[in-house]
Amino acid sequence: MAVKVYKPTSNGRRIHSVTDYSVLSERAKAPKRLLLSKAKNAGRNFSGKITVRHRGGGFKKIIRAVDNSRADKLDIPAKILSVEYAPGRSSFISLVSYKDGEKRYIIAPHGLKIGDTIIASKRADAKIGNRMQIGAVPVGTTVHDIELIPGGRGTIARSAGSYAILQAVEGGYALLKLPSGEIRRVPENSMATVGQVSNIDWENVRIGKAGRVRLMGWRPTVRGKAMNPVDHPHGGGEGHNPIGMKYPKTPWGKHALGVKTRNKKKASNKFIVKRRIK
Repeated sequence: MAVKVYKPTSNGRRIHSVTDYSVLSERAKAPKRLLLSKAKNAGRNFSGKITVRHRGGGFKKIIRAVDNSRADKLDIPAKILSVEYAPGRSSFISLVSYKDGEKRYIIAPHGLKIGDTIIASKRADAKIGNRMQIGAVPVGTTVHDIELIPGGRGTIARSAGSYAILQAVEGGYALLKLPSGEIRRVPENSMATVGQVSNIDWENVRIGKAGRVRLMGWRPTVRGKAMNPVDHPHGGGEGHNPIGMKYPKTPWGKHALGVKTRNKKKASNKFIVKRRIK
């Protein structure tokens, strides 16, 4: 996989790049139950109040229902039918057909090809695409789509190019180095998929122009220092000025950068061996 760069026919194209989708296969015919229409909320919560600013618009997407568990398909082999683009997701997905005839989408690992056979089991070969308990994975192996709670679903390392490294298994827990640099203990009977998530060049894509951001569902953002004092703590002054304070603030006066947001009393703090790299 690579990044595709266009000729500089305009200012937007000059720094514009996209993922090279030539590596993908044709879309395989999937059951209608796997294709979902997701309603837009434009950053509003259940009561209609904006909780995430600068959201709205964007291209309409048909979301694919991805199986992040495979718990009910243990020891049933599956064949890869396609490697496809997924709207609203940075990684690619694969449609798999199980031996019992059911079809499902999974997150496509890097290096998985059409026709390959994968399996989900408590113990299996450490082969790309296989899903198994972390305690059965050889130390030093890269894994993704990791369960934090056994029997739940994969919640960690699911975006394009992500992976965690298994560092040790001891005392009923596995030590994982997560993409953020955090080292965390995870129950050894939690499930994870072997390999790295596909589309590893996603981080090198440059959006290039504002119109492309709008299609992603992001509305324009105004700098605080360009506002008046009544509208933002950074506002005011004649001409171009610094923010005039020791640290950046949100429009409501709270710390904007470098402040720790994790609850010090959170129950899962005991599982973190080393904090993430800032």
